Amino acid sequence: MFKIGELAKKANVSKRTIDYYTQLGLLHIETTSASNYRLYTEKAIDDIRFIEDCKKLNMSLQEIKERLELKRFNKKSIENDEACLKHAELLATHMKQLEYEIKELKPIFEQLSQDSQLEITNRINPQSKALMQSILLLIQ
Repeated sequence: MFKIGELAKKANVSKRTIDYYTQLGLLHIETTSASNYRLYTEKAIDDIRFIEDCKKLNMSLQEIKERLELKRFNKKSIENDEACLKHAELLATHMKQLEYEIKELKPIFEQLSQDSQLEITNRINPQSKALMQSILLLIQ
């Protein structure tokens, strides 16, 4: 169990960020100590990393909250079926947006030097491979 300062240090965020995420319901307090300290589990570190990764993808905090809830409640139920469907629809929307952005960037990309093209390709390839593997797992 971690106090807020310990959690902040381990997750490399500020105590204020943890307070904010807790207020929004993105993080959950596991228990409170006898001296009234909020205590978080190791799972909170994973949740903070997940939140930070989602923020890098420009997801809204509401979208992140929905994804966290889906991730947390991985039990079979009608609510989870609906949440999963909603999540899949959101994913499809993001994929359409990415496709549009790629089409917009393609003519610009083709005008770049070979070195610049190679640099961009090397930056995108690991994420592209991971995305393709995730999609293949999802559709199998």
